[in-house]
Amino acid sequence: MTLNYEVIHGLDFTTEEITGCLKREGLLSLELEFSKVCNLRCVYCYASAGEALSNELTIPDIKNVIDQAAELGAKKIILLGGGEPLMYEGLRSVVEHIYNKRLKQNIFTNGMLLTRGLAEFLFNHEVSVIVKHNSNTPEIQDKLVGVKGSYDKIKQGFEYLIEAGYPNCKGQLGIQTVICRQNLKEIPDMWIWARERGIIPYFEIITNQGRAKEHNELHVSNKEIRKIFEELESIDETRFGHKWSPHPTIASFTCKRHLYSCLVNSQGNIQPCTGIDMPVGNIRQEKLKDILKKSPVIQKLRNIYNNIQGECKTCEFAFDCYGCRGNAYQMTGNYLASDPACWLNKKGKKASPIHANTPHICQ
Repeated sequence: MTLNYEVIHGLDFTTEEITGCLKREGLLSLELEFSKVCNLRCVYCYASAGEALSNELTIPDIKNVIDQAAELGAKKIILLGGGEPLMYEGLRSVVEHIYNKRLKQNIFTNGMLLTRGLAEFLFNHEVSVIVKHNSNTPEIQDKLVGVKGSYDKIKQGFEYLIEAGYPNCKGQLGIQTVICRQNLKEIPDMWIWARERGIIPYFEIITNQGRAKEHNELHVSNKEIRKIFEELESIDETRFGHKWSPHPTIASFTCKRHLYSCLVNSQGNIQPCTGIDMPVGNIRQEKLKDILKKSPVIQKLRNIYNNIQGECKTCEFAFDCYGCRGNAYQMTGNYLASDPACWLNKKGKKASPIHANTPHICQ
């Protein structure tokens, strides 16, 4: 069997691309929130989304920051919504703007508001779509997202995407799943279901922020997380020919976004990522280029392998992995601290690092 190295489309880049980005002090991707308004009330939501905030970005604001990101070399725009992006009135206009600039784009959505027409629009504009899917059990899915009947609506939205032509190389399809106590036993079957259909499984552990802080019943131990990640790796290698190393925070994926990306939240604040909710500037007050260049936080994260602290700094795989900076920040208050959710720093068997030059699945 020939082993392929997995890269999740839209969030990963080659080592050469990342090195070039660091040299020119630019970007490869931009994560973008529209509004905190949401039709769900997920118990694990990092943003505690629900109602819109005051002074949120306008459509011209959003297009302007996309233009600035493109000038900095960004190749992909990640549409997070902040709440639910399909509720944003300017969604089609923003998607068209990104498409016309020849940038790739991913959208993370719960899928409940998808129609045939909207699914076809996203497909025709080559938008990769990642849909929230936490459980194959309706009661568990509904409980995790805080709204009854969500399971059926999400399923219908997913079917519209399939009808539109997803997945293909220009528009990939994924499912976003948070690993928690309620769905832990389902994770392997959900992973296999996705792989068999050419769907990207985006399975991640919960960052202890937002509503997740109020729901200890979601908690899964590091030992259990390690076990499930190792099971998923074994499934991938033996059944699907994918080779990767098990480590937090997202199965089959090494996060290197702090070397080449940043987040613009719904009020225009620049953050290193969703987990490090520490504003370092605002696009209404300064240019994105100037914020990134002047921010000590951004600059330290761009040089994370030298600045990381604790056990992560002395780990034998520190040249490739820096753990989850969001976990570190939320659990210790220090975005440079070792990742408390990572088992690789503990005694016992250590996994090999993900290969540094992994090719993209679909170019």
